[in-house]
Amino acid sequence: MAKVWKPGDERRFCRDIKLGKPYYRIHNIDTRRAPWEDPQLYSEIVFTDYLPLTATPCTKYGTAASTVLRQHGPIYDTPPHGMRNLAEAARSVGAPLGDNYEGVLDEDEIRGLEKLVAQSSNPRTRRPIR
Repeated sequence: MAKVWKPGDERRFCRDIKLGKPYYRIHNIDTRRAPWEDPQLYSEIVFTDYLPLTATPCTKYGTAASTVLRQHGPIYDTPPHGMRNLAEAARSVGAPLGDNYEGVLDEDEIRGLEKLVAQSSNPRTRRPIR
């Protein structure tokens, strides 16, 4: 069973942490600005050491576990099922291709492209840019 720590459980979270084990948090992505992106992604947080004065577990960069939970909670001890890691590469399709896309140019398509080139302006005969 996956454990979940929510903001307010800082003391229990600091007590339950095992150093070197990854913990996970979920990011909500604004799909209006990035419609190609997944609506939710997760990231890993690894606690590697203890802070010198308070003995609170901290990340490699010195962020305390209680601060991470308070600002970015809830935190999970297993990766969420069906989500992509934020550090992984995104899908590589730039646009929908459809079911009938073959990527082969036939004779009509080549003729149409040649016509477009012939109708466009010639860079040698264009007026100079000022």
